[in-house]
Amino acid sequence: MDFVYHDVVPLGVVPYPAKGQENQESPNQNLRGMKMKLPLLIAKHSDRLVKAGIDQGLAEVEIILCHLLDVDRLKLYLDGEKQLQQQHLVQLEEIVQRRATRYPLQYILGEAWFYGRCFSVSPAVMVPTPETEMLCEAAMGFIRSREYKKPRILDIGAGSGVISVTLANEIQDCSITAVDISDEALEIARQNASKLGGEEKIEFLRSDFFSTVDANNGFDLILSNPPYISEDEYRELPPEVLADPKISLVADDDGLGAIASIIDAAPNYLAPGGRIMLEIGYNQADRVSLLTEKDDRFRYITILKDLNDIDRVVILACDD
Repeated sequence: MDFVYHDVVPLGVVPYPAKGQENQESPNQNLRGMKMKLPLLIAKHSDRLVKAGIDQGLAEVEIILCHLLDVDRLKLYLDGEKQLQQQHLVQLEEIVQRRATRYPLQYILGEAWFYGRCFSVSPAVMVPTPETEMLCEAAMGFIRSREYKKPRILDIGAGSGVISVTLANEIQDCSITAVDISDEALEIARQNASKLGGEEKIEFLRSDFFSTVDANNGFDLILSNPPYISEDEYRELPPEVLADPKISLVADDDGLGAIASIIDAAPNYLAPGGRIMLEIGYNQADRVSLLTEKDDRFRYITILKDLNDIDRVVILACDD
C-alpha cells in the first residue's frame, strides 16, 4: 500500500468568526433615545468583545450588524453616518450579551457561512468549519477528474447539509444520498437544500451510518465528517465547541470508533473506482493508516494536510 501526503491549496472562501466571552449587561440599559453613529457603535462593541477575549471582536460586530441591517460589509461602512433604530440597538445589545456567555454566534443568529453560502443552523447540528470545506474541495476534485455522467455520492452524518448542498450546487449533475441519525438535523438539511439549491439532487435518509442504506447502490464517492474527538479531548474543548451536539463530536475507542466503523463497512457500498473520504482529527492519520494496512480490501491511502500543516482528510481506494 502506498502512502501519499499532499498539501492543500487555500480555498479562498468566507472565513469564520472567532470566539470569546463578555460580562453580563442589561440589553435595554440606557438605550432609550440613544444616538450613536455606526463607526462609534462598531468601535464600542468591538472593544467590549476584545476585552472579553474575542480575538476578532471587530469581525463579529460587523457580522452582527450586517445580519441586523441586512446589508453586506461594504454597505455597512458606506452608511457610516447612519444611526441605528431603537430596535436594532436593543437587538445588538442582546446578541452581544448572549455571545458573551461563549455561546456560538452562529447559533445566536441561526446561520453559518460555508463555502460562500449562508446555511441555517440550530443547536441540533454542528456549526460548520473551514476544515470541512477542505473535504468538499477534495470530493469535487475527484469527481471532476473522472468522466462520470452522474456520480452517486453518499454523505454520512449530513448534519445541516453543508456537504451535500455544496456538492449539489458545485457539481453539475450528481445523485446524493445524505444520511443522519437525527430527524431534526435532516429537517434543517432539507430546509437548506430548498433555500440554497440542489434539492432535486439529494435524497435525505434517516440512518445510523449505513443501517438503512441500500448496499446495491454502488456509490462513486462516500464521504463523512464523522465524530472523531475522544472523551478526554472533549473535556478540554472551548465552550463554543461544547455547544455542538456531543453525538457529532465524540467517538469511542479514543475518538477512532466512528471512523473505524465507516472504514469497515464502506467498501461494501463502493462502486468500482470509487473513493472514501473522511475528515480526521489532528493526531489520527497514523492510526487510520494502521486500520487500512490490516484490511486487504484497500489499495492505497492519501492524506491531505490543512493550511496549518495538520493531517485533515484521508482518501481511501479499494482499486484504481
